[in-house]
Amino acid sequence: MPRLSPTTLTKNEQLAMLEATVSHQRDHLIVSLALGTGLRLCELVGLDVGDLYFPTGQPRLRVRVRREIAKRGRTGDVFLPDALVEKLRRFWSHKIDRGEAITPDAPLLCGISRRRISPRRIQVVVREWQIRAGFDRLYPFHALRHSAVTNIYRASRDLFLAQRFARHSSPLTTVLYTHASDEDLRDGVRDLVC
Repeated sequence: MPRLSPTTLTKNEQLAMLEATVSHQRDHLIVSLALGTGLRLCELVGLDVGDLYFPTGQPRLRVRVRREIAKRGRTGDVFLPDALVEKLRRFWSHKIDRGEAITPDAPLLCGISRRRISPRRIQVVVREWQIRAGFDRLYPFHALRHSAVTNIYRASRDLFLAQRFARHSSPLTTVLYTHASDEDLRDGVRDLVC
């Protein structure tokens, strides 16, 4: 049985998870939103259609996290990566095909009952896809957020940009999310004078 790991997914694990879920629209969007936005579980569950789409079905380029779904009321803009916008276009059609509500106040992510998916169901789904993808170790849902913040930090090397992306009130909190990989450590020590 794979062991539970609290850190971040490697780049290959992130890609494997996305590839494993590609045939399941809702679950693929869950993983893509988590990795592309760094949204917390409660924020992801609380998203309404109107948070990500204009009434015409056109995806928004940024999402304002509403106070009622944000942790400790921490609102803020979440910008969507280009690849996520394309996935949202396909998801709109998926919701229509399934007969799910697309009104602005309807839940974005629904279960079989066509009602808002539960946090526990998302946790189970993420775990099941990790097993299907053949992971050696399993990650809790929050590791997807850690992975997203770490990805931003690695791409920019800017702690304050990563802090803003994560919507943390302090950069000290963000430091906990910026995990150095074995490759980062190897590259860091490669040219040491010794």
